[in-house]
Amino acid sequence: MIVNQAMSLPGSLHTAIEKEVTLWRESSNVHRLWAKDATLWTGGDEANGLGWLDIVSTWSTRLHTLDLVRDFVGQGQFTDALLLGMGGSSLCAHVLAKSFPKQEGFPSLQILDSIDPAQVRRVRDALDLDRCLFVVSSKTGNTLETNLLYQYFFDERRKRCGQDAGLQFIAITDSGSTLYDIAMRDGFAQIHEGVSSIGGRYSALSNVGMVPAAMMGLNTATLIASAKRMVAACGPEVSIEKNPGVMLGLALGVGARSGLDKVTIMTSPGLETFGGWLEQLLAESTGKMKKGIIPIDSEGFGSPVDYGSDRLFVYIGIDSRYDVSQDDAVTALEQSGQSVIRINLSDVYDLSQEFFRWEMATAVAAAVLQINPFDQPDVETGKVVTRELTDAYEKRGALPVEIPVVEGEGMGLFADEPYDETLRKGSGEIISVQGVLGAHLASMTAGDYFALLAFIDTNSKNREVLQDIRRMVRQSTKLATCLSVGPRFLHSTGQLYKGGPDTGVFLQITCDEADDLPVPGRRVTFGIVKASQARSDFKLLASLNRRVLRVHLGQDVERGLASLKDSIAAALRQSKSK
Repeated sequence: MIVNQAMSLPGSLHTAIEKEVTLWRESSNVHRLWAKDATLWTGGDEANGLGWLDIVSTWSTRLHTLDLVRDFVGQGQFTDALLLGMGGSSLCAHVLAKSFPKQEGFPSLQILDSIDPAQVRRVRDALDLDRCLFVVSSKTGNTLETNLLYQYFFDERRKRCGQDAGLQFIAITDSGSTLYDIAMRDGFAQIHEGVSSIGGRYSALSNVGMVPAAMMGLNTATLIASAKRMVAACGPEVSIEKNPGVMLGLALGVGARSGLDKVTIMTSPGLETFGGWLEQLLAESTGKMKKGIIPIDSEGFGSPVDYGSDRLFVYIGIDSRYDVSQDDAVTALEQSGQSVIRINLSDVYDLSQEFFRWEMATAVAAAVLQINPFDQPDVETGKVVTRELTDAYEKRGALPVEIPVVEGEGMGLFADEPYDETLRKGSGEIISVQGVLGAHLASMTAGDYFALLAFIDTNSKNREVLQDIRRMVRQSTKLATCLSVGPRFLHSTGQLYKGGPDTGVFLQITCDEADDLPVPGRRVTFGIVKASQARSDFKLLASLNRRVLRVHLGQDVERGLASLKDSIAAALRQSKSK
């Protein structure tokens, strides 16, 4: 059974989509997509990134490889499995781990996609390391954070197990990658190869997603069979009007082109992590050439008066987790004239259909926008700058000194020239924390979005404060808001923030580590690497003349966040009173 989608769209958008459908039919664009014709996008190297179109069909002869995974982990020797990975290497596994219940006789799967010292330590302390299987997932094997996490946990096991430490490790990586060589050298129990023509964010239905599914004890044959139904429904011989992936993609692309570029993702309880996977897929695929679809994830349900006119809402529900209050909120949006797309799953195993539907839709939307959906040039640039900072720390033992615009109320505020000058002028006669924050927030206009870039421990208490800040900003300005946790967002929305439209207003949040964590064999610590990544991201955003302000909280993050929330609330109140 195919999961259906229902679109409630204003007449003008509906008409624009109908025109695009006609254009796609006359140009045989769906056939061109399946034929991997790069000229459908930019005529570049797009054909090299379309392996995801074929991966589902190859499982009919390879399902036994997942049985080997299931047999290995299902013997009772492992109580937990910890996946170390970033971005596309971890997000699908995160969806599966949070959406499905734990299967009896199989380990509980956790994901570690952060190098925040407190979070690394918290995950480590919660595990029985002697009975934990470690999964290292990286397409190229060159992902900095994944490599540091591997060094840390492998060193922990080597101290205990010596040469046998590798028997607790599995790798998911492309053949010939750096990680592949490490896995061979260190005696990993298993190596599962990726596909060179499938980028990380399109890899959900490859080994990147299916090996973790098998480790959890999920019925991978059912997942693949469900995905096959969606692949067939999105095929080149299906009429465009009945093609769920293509129609969704045309709605996204035409919507973005028409000003509805804030795709707001809402989900049933228990499906929240799907929004994180979808956020990366949309942002990293379309955020370039000063264009892009801006995904708004986990913002919380609001009433129609809370939103501006630049939104396209997507509600992904599931029958078994129906929530009447959510349904009422979505209905209210439809009745108010907002653009709403509803997708309803009958079973959690239908998630495999959604992975393919959205991969197809994203590729189609990128074609409408004339963007290459398979590269990420600004992500690669950020890696270079981070490497320069960490190398400098290794040599000098310190990061460069920075001078704040203003200090007070338990925080320091930093901006790059010429934005520093703009904020000082907007702050008033006396430069203050509240004044500078107010000037920063006052730069927001209709069509903009507000993004918190949090390079701090996002435990439940801190995350709730950050969500409170989002709600305050949305309620006051009617603008879309994002919460991006660093450094993980550098592998997802980071591309959009730098390569997409200049409509973002960014508030980066950093801190000093109260209890840092060393990296085995390195002078740098986890905290220093995270700080370097924050600085490099700030530097790149500023170099692109993005409106970015950095708030540094010191060591007492909880107190600093409370102070920041109060200052933002005061600045918003003052702005409304003018």
